Amino acid sequence: MAAEPSTTETAARARRRPEGGHGQWGLGETEPLNPNETFKREDDGLNVRERIETVYAQGGFASIDPTDLRGRMRWWGLYTQRKPGIDGGRTATLEPHELDDEYFMLRVRSDGGILSVDQLRAIADISETYARGTADVTDRQNIQLHWIRIEDVPAIWQRLESVGLTTNEACGDTPRVVLGSPVAGVAADEIIDGTPAVREIVRRYVGDPRFSNLPRKFKSAVSGSPRHDVAHEINDVSFVGVVHPEHGPGFDVWVGGGLSTAPQLAQRLGVWVRLEEVPDVWEAVISVFRDYGYRRLRTRARLKFLVADWGADKVREVIETQYLKRPLLDGPAPEAYRGRRDHVGVNPQRDGRFYVGAAPTVGRVSGGILHGVADLAERHGSGEVRLTAQQKLVVLDVAESEVEPLVEGLHALGLEVRPSEFRRGTMACTGIEFCKLAIAETKGNAASLVAELEGRLPTFDTPLSIHVNGCPNSCARIQVADIGLKGMLVQGPDGEQVEGFQVHLGGELGDDAALGRKPRGLKVTSAELPDYVERVLGRFNDQREADESFAAWARRADEEALA
Repeated sequence: MAAEPSTTETAARARRRPEGGHGQWGLGETEPLNPNETFKREDDGLNVRERIETVYAQGGFASIDPTDLRGRMRWWGLYTQRKPGIDGGRTATLEPHELDDEYFMLRVRSDGGILSVDQLRAIADISETYARGTADVTDRQNIQLHWIRIEDVPAIWQRLESVGLTTNEACGDTPRVVLGSPVAGVAADEIIDGTPAVREIVRRYVGDPRFSNLPRKFKSAVSGSPRHDVAHEINDVSFVGVVHPEHGPGFDVWVGGGLSTAPQLAQRLGVWVRLEEVPDVWEAVISVFRDYGYRRLRTRARLKFLVADWGADKVREVIETQYLKRPLLDGPAPEAYRGRRDHVGVNPQRDGRFYVGAAPTVGRVSGGILHGVADLAERHGSGEVRLTAQQKLVVLDVAESEVEPLVEGLHALGLEVRPSEFRRGTMACTGIEFCKLAIAETKGNAASLVAELEGRLPTFDTPLSIHVNGCPNSCARIQVADIGLKGMLVQGPDGEQVEGFQVHLGGELGDDAALGRKPRGLKVTSAELPDYVERVLGRFNDQREADESFAAWARRADEEALA
């Protein structure tokens, strides 16, 4: 017979199995409370790489353990993609194995959005050799590839790592790519260059087992641009450039932002942080999340829920007393910026040269286009390309005499430096083409919408954001767009269920940051989208005041005007 547990052991087990607890490690609640927490405790997701290289790449898709397939492989940037031909109506009814295709999406990290021409060419080569030419620029400054076979993953990693790239922790319950200003170090109006902090965070913490088992994903950003170009309002932690009246340039810290089905805007901690302090403060914030984040329910496991319950003051107190062991300086809020955040167009650098930002259509490019961009960046610039948090590309260090040849070359690739408002402001997530969570097609619908609106409203010149998402998870940030479109099934003209979108209106980031409103019953079919957007823009033009933005008008307009 087994020995009875000691009083100490019984007490320890009670702490691990709290009655009604949230699964917060820092409170001793260490017993896994859902299947994800169980598989993470059984084996760190970082360890799956060895199995991919030695077992799964040799044995093929059928050899992959299901928990690795739909769990740990994300720690190395791999998601199974959606099997073709499965309509959105079956997304929520099929089992995971029924949705899985035997191919993967692969996400390549590019922290700060920084890519050399050698790195861009490596991604382009992989796209053309292993991914059927696919490539999408995301709003997290990554490039995603599709149609990846497990047999090819080791060769892909070897090619990426030969140029200093990785897929490590590009997905999973980990510190995802660290956003950075796409014009860090060169922009004429920059407050402070955050690139050293981005690089140090990646060097210290990405791939570190101390932070490879978080309650959920952790999104972070560091930008010293006054243009607020990394969407700091919706990240788990962001460092925003600001000038302290006594100490000079540094960073204001925001925590607890995030969208999805329970959107929340980030809160300021009210502190000022020096450039060299950023990695330490970042570590303190992610440690709070690891230790006190809610692990019981996946739907409440993001940092935003803890911040909402604790408040910014308590978060700051815990950071200072438990992790940094020192107080932080109080600091000012960043100045408001009401201009464009995407860096599209021709803009001056501090050295007299220019950076040139171009818009793909809804982030979709290809291996061939990436090769073309690399050639142009080498020919007309210094060979450095940046990705933006708005699904755009920027070529740096362009002499004045080279600007127009570069603009023409990008245009020939379908990348517009002087795009229409519709091409410039429309973003889309992956959608039903590849994503197992999607209900609606996004990239194609969004591209068709852009083309239709360019033809119907060629003189429309008011800044406008249209974000198209295939499901409620808001990868394309629907709640903070002028017009946000959430994929769903809607009633068609003959009463049947067809693909369509719920409409969100009047969301925005910035000094007037607000989540979009959802007018009651406002849903449109995919086929109705161009007519609907044209109609609502017409009413905006008729009813707007002086320099009123679309978002401001949409938040005050009556529902009849928005229908």
